[in-house]
Amino acid sequence: MLENATEVTAAGIARLAGVGRAAVSNWRRRHPDFPKPVGGSETSPSFALAEVESWLRAQGKLAEVPLRERVWQQLAGHPEGPLTALVHAGCALLLIHERPTVWLDASAGSDARLAAMLPGALEQVLTPRFGGASAGAGARSDAEGVNTALTPSAVNPAPTPPPVNTSSAAPLVNASSAAPPVDTSSAVPLVNTSSAAPLVNASSAAPPVDTSSAVPLVNTSPAPPPVNPVPTSSAVTASPTVHSTPAAHGSTASPTVHSTPAAHGSTASPQATPSPHATPPPHATPSPQDTPAARAAPALRTPTGPQLLPSAPLLRGAAELAAEVGARQAFEFLLGRHLDANPRQYTLTPAELAGLMADLAGPARTVLDPACGTGALLRAVDTRPGQELYAQDSAPDLAALSALRLALHTRAAVRGAVGDSLRADAHPELRADAVLCHPPFNERNWGHDELAYDPRWEYGFPARTESELAWVQHALARLTDGGTAVLVMPPAAASRRSGRRIRADLLRRGALRAVVALPVGAAPPYNIPLHLWVLRRPDRTPAAPEVLLVDTGRFAAGGRGGPDWVAVREAVLDAWRVFGRAGRLAERPGLARSVPVIALLGDDVDLAPARHLPPPAVAGGAAHLAEVRERLGETLRLTDGLTPAPADRAPDGPPSAGPAPAARRPVTTIGELARGGALVLRTGGNGGHARVPVLTDHDVLAGTAPSGTLPESEEEAVLTETGDIVVPVLGGGSVARVIDEGTAGAALGRNLVLLRPDRAALDPWFLAGFLRGTANNRQASSYASTATRLDVRRLQLPRLPLEEQRRYGARFRALDEFERALRHASRLGEQLVRGMYDGLTDGTVLPG
Repeated sequence: MLENATEVTAAGIARLAGVGRAAVSNWRRRHPDFPKPVGGSETSPSFALAEVESWLRAQGKLAEVPLRERVWQQLAGHPEGPLTALVHAGCALLLIHERPTVWLDASAGSDARLAAMLPGALEQVLTPRFGGASAGAGARSDAEGVNTALTPSAVNPAPTPPPVNTSSAAPLVNASSAAPPVDTSSAVPLVNTSSAAPLVNASSAAPPVDTSSAVPLVNTSPAPPPVNPVPTSSAVTASPTVHSTPAAHGSTASPTVHSTPAAHGSTASPQATPSPHATPPPHATPSPQDTPAARAAPALRTPTGPQLLPSAPLLRGAAELAAEVGARQAFEFLLGRHLDANPRQYTLTPAELAGLMADLAGPARTVLDPACGTGALLRAVDTRPGQELYAQDSAPDLAALSALRLALHTRAAVRGAVGDSLRADAHPELRADAVLCHPPFNERNWGHDELAYDPRWEYGFPARTESELAWVQHALARLTDGGTAVLVMPPAAASRRSGRRIRADLLRRGALRAVVALPVGAAPPYNIPLHLWVLRRPDRTPAAPEVLLVDTGRFAAGGRGGPDWVAVREAVLDAWRVFGRAGRLAERPGLARSVPVIALLGDDVDLAPARHLPPPAVAGGAAHLAEVRERLGETLRLTDGLTPAPADRAPDGPPSAGPAPAARRPVTTIGELARGGALVLRTGGNGGHARVPVLTDHDVLAGTAPSGTLPESEEEAVLTETGDIVVPVLGGGSVARVIDEGTAGAALGRNLVLLRPDRAALDPWFLAGFLRGTANNRQASSYASTATRLDVRRLQLPRLPLEEQRRYGARFRALDEFERALRHASRLGEQLVRGMYDGLTDGTVLPG
């Protein structure tokens, strides 16, 4: 059966049953009837989802597979890979969103009927939403429902002759003897090689040839012919062009990956992505058919019936999920789970950063993202009537997913395309109101040789090592006069000597308006403080004499929690608005100021904000340091009072005759208590629609306040309550945190397990204290991989009456207060030492 083709890994089984992976391994060893592997490898086997679901239900370990989990497992185990499955699901969800009655009619029957009817139904939705005939571009269709509707800028459309042989009822080429099959008036004829390969522009020496009667018709025109480099064999194709992330050494490391490995089941083709131009001879002008725009391709094609047939169970499950939460939320959930399951394949722009960039750009009717990834930046743009969103990415799968995501999110016209924007710009005639971009960093193979004579380099030809300045000028070239571009940049781009001439020209001509240094941890790689460049295409007004420099490094948070985005947003937007109104900004020590352009035009043209901002008053001056010293003294005195009494004596009692012998008490496990109803066990989620602080595993380990975020989705977040116990499952540390009133209400982050005890049966502090025992953690941990993982269900604690539990709980609570006081003293001590060093070195504190 098709459903049995959906496979699930041991990690997926653990998620289905709400247990750790160690429990799944135990089941495989102890239960001979456990389903046998059907795929994968010896070390990472996969199992049939239907068989696993049946076994779990028979064992009483699962009443029913949750709908979200079932749909996700169908997607993750799709025979053609999760990317193809995501595109198919996204197409179906867009149809449900746009024309629910059409979906109901198509889905009323067998899977074969659904697959046969869907292409035609999808074409009615995809063509108008992604710029088909309604947008003035050519379109073609065949008997299998392949849609190649192109955006206006993805091709070189002809204004006069319409596409040839566009009737969907007659897919064969040369179907009519009365009319020639191809308009051969073009200087460059077309070649249709086969149905399995994409269309190719043959050399001008070759006559027009049509070797396959099964190939769909070609849109031709007297203008240079279009190139459709995406093959029709799959909705997602592999792209050999990868914006990879180099090692994060130094400030030139790239935090952005706008590509993925080849999707399972797809075949990479030399024509699947634009190939580089040959380097033009000196002073030569490329011919029109060799221009980069000629090789752009649409972001999405309608899948064919045979391609959709294996996805039928997934599409029906996605429709059920859409009935519960909505089509948009269903797609966000599936996309978010895929991105979360493959963190090393994607480097995403955080939602908070995307929102800040959109606010800096301001309201806009036409917006372009030339390296769109999954569409996070365009999704953050405020909607307006008649809005148009233009997106392009070199990875076909990301371009398709981005187009679908935007179409589900907004009613704006979405114009998506596949191709490297520097080499194969799909929108060469576009003049947008705003450009938002998180480009790939530190790329040497960005087209330096073949693009030497490109007209976009108005401010200078970028060096081979300055790919980021190529993206900056590409963004400026696509702006209307007075339009705004906001780009994420590596900090090295502000000071590298190889780019100083271009930076100088950007300053002289008023194109560069602001440089914002973000805090460490704002986006991956988290150890590098990235920059935002705000640019405006100069119009007829005189060039602005000053540039805004902002440094938000002070808002970085310790650990992996991310910066204080609220503070970053307020500081940046307030400075930008004041600067925009007055053209200058008074000094805000350590935070922001406007600098005259002439002051920046030195030998290096260094734009790093920290080099030009006046330092803030160090730690508030000597008075503040005296206050820190006093607080440190109070905390140390408090720790002395909280120091635990010896183990052989009660806190307020006399010493005993000697340590009590170790008692052998009956024990139970967390798993047994959960099955008996004495406590509820929950695991951290992967998203949530409630925008609340998120308690991360780092917060639990460090004893700090909730500092994380979760991807936005309709998944219900697990919210903490007073008296809950939170336990990290990674890292091998024996830590358990009791939630207090200050932390209650925070969402539970990933790699955390929450225990909610029944107060009539368990004391929270007694439970947390015994969970922290080193020996207890050691016996409940798995050491099979490079990271130690704790199976919380195997943790043990003694069976004691409630009154005895409370006695232990009181002692454990006193230990927790002592530990918090020590941590606070440590932080105050570090603050005092750093303030003294800074004060002595800058003169605010005297040595005597």
